Amino acid sequence: MEEREVVPVLIIDDDVKLGDLVREYLKREGMHAHLVHDGESGVARAQSGEYQIVVLDVMLPGIGGFEVLRRLRSSSGVGAKLPVLMLTARGDELDRVLGLEMGADDYLSKPFSPRELVARLRAILRRVQNQSSTETGNSKTLRVDDLELDAGARAVKRDGKKIELTGAEFDLLHLLLQNAGKIVTREDISRVALGRELMPFDRAIDVHVSNLRRKIGPGDDGGERLKAIRGVGYLFARGENST
Repeated sequence: MEEREVVPVLIIDDDVKLGDLVREYLKREGMHAHLVHDGESGVARAQSGEYQIVVLDVMLPGIGGFEVLRRLRSSSGVGAKLPVLMLTARGDELDRVLGLEMGADDYLSKPFSPRELVARLRAILRRVQNQSSTETGNSKTLRVDDLELDAGARAVKRDGKKIELTGAEFDLLHLLLQNAGKIVTREDISRVALGRELMPFDRAIDVHVSNLRRKIGPGDDGGERLKAIRGVGYLFARGENST
């Protein structure tokens, strides 16, 4: 039987007991977890290139989780694109929203079950793997109004100027542009952009949409490009002069 690849995971959390329990569970699931317990060490380890994904707690001694994430996303190293799952306090919506706005791929509220953590990690890794498959496959360019999306290069431009997007934001925009003028359900968005099933009271999609609106700007008429269809999903509204 072919051995499956062991996935290296970096966990940045000052809860030593929880970290040890999670590490043992991840080991049974084919993941090797390395634990660090402060933000400075976490940044250094994340930039080493040794890990496929990071689990990052908001509350850390020294520099907090948000500062760790900011340093990673503003760097020119591997940390800029390294997938990050944020751990937040249950019920603290502000932390969840802020983490996503700063470039986290997804979040999980404490306390959590190890099974749910593994499911979230695998969902993010599947999406990243799909990204790599697209990059090595045939490049396909989508053009809608003044936006140009190159699926192979995973690059987006507006009027020829590059727009920096996170992985989830890119996948979300790609899906909406492919279906420009049509409603895309929240369930489909969650599966494609987050790599997982939609969860009750899930704000991740709405935050990614909000970030996208800010980055791509309004349409030529000043209206929103990404329109919310209450209780259903979102659509990308084509400009009046588009074909």
